[in-house]
Amino acid sequence: SFCSDVLALPIFKQEESSLPPENENKILPFQYVLCAATSPAVKLHDETLTYLNQGQSYEIRMLDNRKIGELPEINGKLVKSIFRVVFHDRRLQYTEHQQLEGWRWNRPGDRILDIDIPMSVGIIDPRANPTQLNTVEFLWDPSKRTSVFIQVHCISTEFTMRKHGGEKGVPFRVQIDTFKENENGEYTEHLHSASCQIKVFKPKGADRKQKTDREKMEKRTPHEKEKYQPSYETTILTECSPWPEITYVNNAPSPGFNSSHSSFSIGEGNGSPNHQPEPPPPIADNLLPTSTPQEAQQWLHRNRFSTFSRLFRNFSGADLLKLTREDVIQICGPADGIRLFNALKGRMVRPRLTIYVCQESQQLRDLQQKHEDGDTVTSTFFVYHAIYLEELTAVELTEKLAQLFSISSQQISQIYKQGPTGIHVLISDEMIQNFQDESCFVLDTMKAETNDSYHIILK
Repeated sequence: SFCSDVLALPIFKQEESSLPPENENKILPFQYVLCAATSPAVKLHDETLTYLNQGQSYEIRMLDNRKIGELPEINGKLVKSIFRVVFHDRRLQYTEHQQLEGWRWNRPGDRILDIDIPMSVGIIDPRANPTQLNTVEFLWDPSKRTSVFIQVHCISTEFTMRKHGGEKGVPFRVQIDTFKENENGEYTEHLHSASCQIKVFKPKGADRKQKTDREKMEKRTPHEKEKYQPSYETTILTECSPWPEITYVNNAPSPGFNSSHSSFSIGEGNGSPNHQPEPPPPIADNLLPTSTPQEAQQWLHRNRFSTFSRLFRNFSGADLLKLTREDVIQICGPADGIRLFNALKGRMVRPRLTIYVCQESQQLRDLQQKHEDGDTVTSTFFVYHAIYLEELTAVELTEKLAQLFSISSQQISQIYKQGPTGIHVLISDEMIQNFQDESCFVLDTMKAETNDSYHIILK
């Protein structure tokens, strides 16, 4: 819906009512206006509440509200704004990290907050860090018309305690923190913060909720109505304290984020040293900590992760290698996340089948020998060896056992498994595929009829 101009007086009154009295005449440097109507069912001195539909693009106008001569240092300069969707309830704020982790598991690959870039006007270098699903940021010029369209993808009822349908959703806050550059060109000097309370519904749900609130108000007596605010066409974000965890703005930027809007340079803010990377070993295609963002991109393409190359476009090898398994799963979803994590760590893929084998008869013969030599043997301690199988075939088992005995696989004629009543069953691929993982076998060797080769029996 078109967002009408917002300088109508009643809205200002409403904004001031939620500020401490000494701020009555203070004009804030910026004003942010969310183009969505406030609920009519809000008491006079309560904070406004605005209903949004999940995934719908809503305009937020960024207005320069400075008096002449105020903050002259930002004239002709860009400022940086960080948008967040956070919890309104104290109880949920305390467990915010777990709440967001839970959301990320249920909605792999999704974000909580996005900027609708094609719709937005005047925003420069918009960024969304893949590990911060509820945060977006961009630069803008206060002297130019700036409108950001945001989409909120989480629904208020996703965070309620009892999940039986029809429960009240939790309110969120949209908070905007704006910074100017310090002398090093980093956007760390806080200028202004403001927020408003929202609830997010499944598509079209916000319109239905607005309608039922309106109908509820119409049923009230004129006297009761006086205790409620009118529904304003737009929502003005009211001043609030800056978001506390803006630490990464001051310290090293988080991966893929740079405090300045210049293009990324190696060794500045993204964790890769300046020296030339050594050429990678020819066979293993392992990502190196020294890889530049460009090399990391090539590595992603070579390893079939092209889908995520945009998300990781500013990540150096070091940035990617620092990601935890949880980070990667949350960014890429469980299937691709685990695949990417394994590829990053150059991990051996976990074997499909592990069996343990012991040359017990050989060890028993050695022990009997010791007894005959008169040594005192206190315990019979058998050594088992692990064999890891990937293909689950008889040929693979033959090769692995040959390695264990330090003989060539040609010297193993047949492998049998001792079956019921002591029979010897020839081992087939199908039998191996039906082995229990981590089964234990005692190995016996039997000279084969032909010279120099053996039969092996798994007992």
